Amino acid sequence: MLATLMQQFEAASLRYVDANGMTRDPDWYLLKLHEEVGELTQAFNRKTGRGLPKGRTPEDLARELADETADVLGHVLLFAYANGLDLEAAIERKWRFRPE
Repeated sequence: MLATLMQQFEAASLRYVDANGMTRDPDWYLLKLHEEVGELTQAFNRKTGRGLPKGRTPEDLARELADETADVLGHVLLFAYANGLDLEAAIERKWRFRPE
């Protein structure tokens, strides 16, 4: 399940970097993940009243939080894919269940 999802995110990421003339080196994956976690933190702060909403409606804030969470998930999966990690096995070891 996760292997398929990682491949889908990899294909989407390749399209994005090709369209924008970017290069992904080994550092890119972790740096981009950190960037996205920062954006998730900003969205969370706005949604919870710890940051300025900047004219966003409650619905906008909820959508932004979901979008940034999706970005973090995508970049975690890209990091795992680029580093050849078996996340399903790691989840079994660490969380003690088998992802389906």
